[in-house]
Amino acid sequence: MSIVFLALQANDETRPIIESIMADNPHAQLNESPAMVKIDAEGSLTVKRESVEERIGRPFNLQELQINLISLSGNLDETDDEFTLKWNA
Repeated sequence: MSIVFLALQANDETRPIIESIMADNPHAQLNESPAMVKIDAEGSLTVKRESVEERIGRPFNLQELQINLISLSGNLDETDDEFTLKWNA
């Protein structure tokens, strides 16, 4: 399988998002830098709206990710409930 990744700014807004991603993707690896967090995963990586909402305590639109998004790698499949990165075969 191939590696996909999501890189986000490291700030107070992204901390609960990162916690959600790591909880929902136990196979993912977290790589922290002073201003950026990169999450690598073999195969696929999914951000779940419901999981983020539980941590931030308010409704969350997955398009809000783009405010703090630095880069991503993989084919994106986005619905109102999930943001998934994977490489299509």
